[in-house]
Amino acid sequence: MSELEKQVKRIQDKVQQLLKQQQLLSKENDELKNELNAFKKDAATQKSTIDELKQQASILKMNSVEMNDSDKKEFEKRLNHYIKEIDRCIAMLSS
Repeated sequence: MSELEKQVKRIQDKVQQLLKQQQLLSKENDELKNELNAFKKDAATQKSTIDELKQQASILKMNSVEMNDSDKKEFEKRLNHYIKEIDRCIAMLSS
């Protein structure tokens, strides 16, 4: 086998190795993307749960103590915000 043929063979072998490595890295990348998406979904679920718990805590706080004027105004602001949010959702569902 001539020197040129040996070099071609080495290059072919290296190309094959690089292709295998690229396939492995591509597979690993896909797995990591899937894992990231799962973590994002989990984080969104946890955020939603936290928001719900905060709302519940706020409602319980409002129910358990006598409200002063500033608390009443804050409560009214929250209620108005929720009403606007509900109206927006209804409008989106209607269209």
